Amino acid sequence: MEAPTGKTKAVVAYLTFVGMLIAYFMNRDNKHEFATWHIKNMFGLVILLAFAVGMQNYAVGIYIYFTTVALWLFSLVMAISNRKQAIPFLSEKFQEWFTFLD
Repeated sequence: MEAPTGKTKAVVAYLTFVGMLIAYFMNRDNKHEFATWHIKNMFGLVILLAFAVGMQNYAVGIYIYFTTVALWLFSLVMAISNRKQAIPFLSEKFQEWFTFLD
């Protein structure tokens, strides 16, 4: 299978919050649909993670944190595998909400 254009940017997006910013700025001038999709997905996961950290004093915060980490790992593997496999419900909403990252 041939790697889609923008695969490197998509994988970099999942390498911490800083990686997401680097991928965004790399993708800003020379846009690739594959990379943009994964950048938006990671942006949503970063927001979920920040919410989980804010809720860490409550039991639900721990569950949100570990769920977000699992979704991050899943998304990273999908980017490495050249796939735009969506997180059920969330990826669709992330693509809809974060159009400013286009």
